[in-house]
Amino acid sequence: MIRDALDSDFPALLALNQESVAFLSPLDLAGLRRLHGQAAWHRVVEIDGEVAAFLLALREGADYASPNYRWFSENFPQFLYVDRVVVSSAFQGRGLGRQLYDALFAWARAQGFERIACEFDVEPPNEASRRFHAAYGFREVGSQLVADGKKRVSLQVAPVA
Repeated sequence: MIRDALDSDFPALLALNQESVAFLSPLDLAGLRRLHGQAAWHRVVEIDGEVAAFLLALREGADYASPNYRWFSENFPQFLYVDRVVVSSAFQGRGLGRQLYDALFAWARAQGFERIACEFDVEPPNEASRRFHAAYGFREVGSQLVADGKKRVSLQVAPVA
């Protein structure tokens, strides 16, 4: 079941983020509270009472220091930015990421967004994320080094329509 993320989910969300931190930025409770408070869309997938996945997205105008979010802010007047999408390793392969993206795209269409933005690692490569996003029509609009030059990300957008 997809539902709104709640404050009571935060411990599970932090654990999921930590499980995939190699592909994400680190996140602590204060940071999660800030992101949740600014999120345009923050949903979880709950299975048998357990948070199995989550997606957090911000729209333009958020007070967020992420270099990737700032890049989109400087280059697009309107967007919905997927800050993080995480599926628990225990639940991978069940299509939960697709369920979250399908719900996000449907919501974005209903809200009148033109594009969804995201990024994924290309150095070191995250081939699974590249394939996943390509299936949703994402295309590269830029790239940049992050994490003190240890990673290169591909900055991507997909039309909502």
